[in-house]
Amino acid sequence: MYIYNVTTNIDESIHEQWLSWMQKTHIPQMMATGKFTNAKMCRVLIEEEMGGFTYSVQYATTSKETLQKYYEEDAPKLRQEGLNLFADKMLAFRTELEIVSEH
Repeated sequence: MYIYNVTTNIDESIHEQWLSWMQKTHIPQMMATGKFTNAKMCRVLIEEEMGGFTYSVQYATTSKETLQKYYEEDAPKLRQEGLNLFADKMLAFRTELEIVSEH
């Protein structure tokens, strides 16, 4: 099992709009690709020097191959939509995690 983690810092001026878009539009679109089994959205509980709010969204997937298909087939379009809407008011970075064990 793998986790595709997207951590995003959001400017305060668009926070509510971004949060609504993530929950009502973007995360459902990600799940609709059929490449993820579940998603968790978490608020990062540290104060950022740059200000704003930081969130981590973790999408679980069954294999590295499925994640690669997401990158090839879906990621460009889904990422571009966020950039079109929020441009320089958000900063995102992505990491891949492999689940070693669950307890």
